[in-house]
Amino acid sequence: MRNFLIIILAAMTLTGCGEYQKAQKSTDNNYKLDFAKRAFEKKKYVQATTILKDVITQFKGSDKAEESLYLLALSYYENKEYDEAGAYFKTYYDRYPKGKYTELARFYSGYGYYLDSPDVELDQSGTIKAIEELQAFLEYFPHSDKVSVAQNAIFELQDKLTLKQLQNAQLYYNLGTYMDNNYEAAVIVAKNAIKDYPYSRYKEDLELLVLKSRFQEATQSIESKKEDRFRVVIDEYYSYINNYPDSPNRKEADNIFKIASNHVKE
Repeated sequence: MRNFLIIILAAMTLTGCGEYQKAQKSTDNNYKLDFAKRAFEKKKYVQATTILKDVITQFKGSDKAEESLYLLALSYYENKEYDEAGAYFKTYYDRYPKGKYTELARFYSGYGYYLDSPDVELDQSGTIKAIEELQAFLEYFPHSDKVSVAQNAIFELQDKLTLKQLQNAQLYYNLGTYMDNNYEAAVIVAKNAIKDYPYSRYKEDLELLVLKSRFQEATQSIESKKEDRFRVVIDEYYSYINNYPDSPNRKEADNIFKIASNHVKE
């Protein structure tokens, strides 16, 4: 029985490969499209993309051009080749701005880049591209049933960019006064991140880092600049506690305030 099953499976595999080879050699584009659809349903995405790349140019201008182009993009997407998918989805929605699949093409284009977004330690150009595509999707289809999915993806991507900026600001903070006033650089990076991503979950971390950077900057200043810089520390302290009165970091902020107050004349 076991040998019989092996023979049956081998025969089925050979049959499948034979049909794929037949489709590759065929000059009948309708047959090729039909095969690609069946391959897609069977999750044989490489076969689907290979055949569809042959026929999309042949179908150009016909009633099957739109469907074959979208299916090609979707096959790449399902095979997790998100860059290729995004390129073909863009070709689709540029070519068919009011097409049957335009809403899905715009969504999957952005969501594919979201799924492929690199780790925070790496270059984030892919993350930015995902945000741009998803925001465009929301602008074109504000009433889509995929709006909440797109919005949540954007928030997650923005948090990733914010975390990247927080890490950069923290690096400047850790460098201190090495070769320059890196505390000022930490403040600039952190405040730009707060401005760009005001609803990020890392906003409090950024604001605390601004406070700590201003404090270190003031502490290590020459005497003639200390009082003015500690006044800035106090301003940052009030801004921080107004935004986060119950923060677990309140004790640290209060200690900074106490020291800064001792350096400021009434």
